[in-house]
Amino acid sequence: MEETISLRELFQVLRKRLWLIVLITIIAATVSAVISFFVLTPVYESKTQILVNQAKSDEQLYNSQTVQTNVQLINTYNDIIKSPAILDKVIKELKLDGTAQILSGQIQVTNAQDSQVAQIVVQDTSAKRATEIANTTASVFKKEVPKIMNVDNVSVLSKATLGESASPVKPQPLMNIAIAVVVGLMVGIGLSFLLEYLDNTLKTEQDIENLLELPVMGVITTIKDVPKATNVQRPDVTARVPQRGETLGS
Repeated sequence: MEETISLRELFQVLRKRLWLIVLITIIAATVSAVISFFVLTPVYESKTQILVNQAKSDEQLYNSQTVQTNVQLINTYNDIIKSPAILDKVIKELKLDGTAQILSGQIQVTNAQDSQVAQIVVQDTSAKRATEIANTTASVFKKEVPKIMNVDNVSVLSKATLGESASPVKPQPLMNIAIAVVVGLMVGIGLSFLLEYLDNTLKTEQDIENLLELPVMGVITTIKDVPKATNVQRPDVTARVPQRGETLGS
């Protein structure tokens, strides 16, 4: 016999174990909030932009081939910026702890498609240090690229600035809590259905019908609040048989 389950039964399972779903969701959100606010270290982000543009004389005219060459050079420059040749000098100038490999993990170089502008993005646990690393990396790269590529076509388009109220880019407590709520709901619902599936006790006549495949002929209901029998004392009445010569009234 093929077992089917209706939508109403699904809702009944969820309603039956609603307390479990709510409890797991609250626990997940609370743990996420505690970790986001009190455990994880805030990370700040700072950005600077560099422009790749070949210097031209007054006689040199603008042409698309030169622009395309500069765009293609950006991909090479992205790798050079994160290389030890640049980052070792940044570490030495700022007197940072760690290696060029560690610093490279904090730096991301991006550029839009067919754009001559590259963006150096630095993340660090200190907003001031992130700004210093971004600006120093751009400055060192501009100074060293003529020696490496034998071409002087890099200029700093905009420097990273330290705002008065710098806010961390991660962790994002509200986002983490929202994700934890969704995960908590999924875990709670899944656990509810699992417990219902593992529960093989018979609770209703429908369960008996499904198990035995026989119709239920009758149901004995539970009788509650039945008054208990009490012992009532009857008055002591004794019958007296009248003697000869006596009347019932005497």
